Amino acid sequence: MRVYLLRHGETALNGEGRYQGRLDTPLSEAGVRALRPPAFSPEHVWVSPMLRARQTASVWFPTAEQRVVENFREMDFGLFEGKTYRELAGDGAYRRWVDGGCTGYIPEGEDKASFCGRTCAAFARLLDAALATEEKTLVIVAHGGTQMAVLERWGVPRRDYFDWRAPVGGGFLLDASLWRKTGVLALMETVAYAKEDGT
Repeated sequence: MRVYLLRHGETALNGEGRYQGRLDTPLSEAGVRALRPPAFSPEHVWVSPMLRARQTASVWFPTAEQRVVENFREMDFGLFEGKTYRELAGDGAYRRWVDGGCTGYIPEGEDKASFCGRTCAAFARLLDAALATEEKTLVIVAHGGTQMAVLERWGVPRRDYFDWRAPVGGGFLLDASLWRKTGVLALMETVAYAKEDGT
């Protein structure tokens, strides 16, 4: 089975370098213009409940049924959401979080372990079910965090968490043929379905 693990298009907050997390922001006009449809058309696509992911899936796969996976929502950045790292530079809680490798608990948010746990559990259930019904392709439109959580745990070649984050409108094509035997997802190709200049 092939798995497409894709990140949504650009929002205004992405363009401004702001933490977005649970803020349910739409794609920006430039973000919509930048998206270019892939050369395949699945019958259904699995999406995060966040508006930006659902809008992206609608542009890429207008005829596909969208199936929402609640636990594919982005990491909750709590009090950091809507702000840039520059705006947070003097915040003690933010400094502690960054100095700890961005893994600890975020005030009014979640920590990396909790986020990765819920995301990976949802992904594993979905992939197991797709393999059981002998689907050939699994298409997921979600977030950079979704990609990083899943692929840090199961992606090969092995990479660190932050090394698996694709640009907006991009992602990874993965081979899941060894999933049942070894629990790995082999990287086949890095993909991009957005133009960089938004034109």
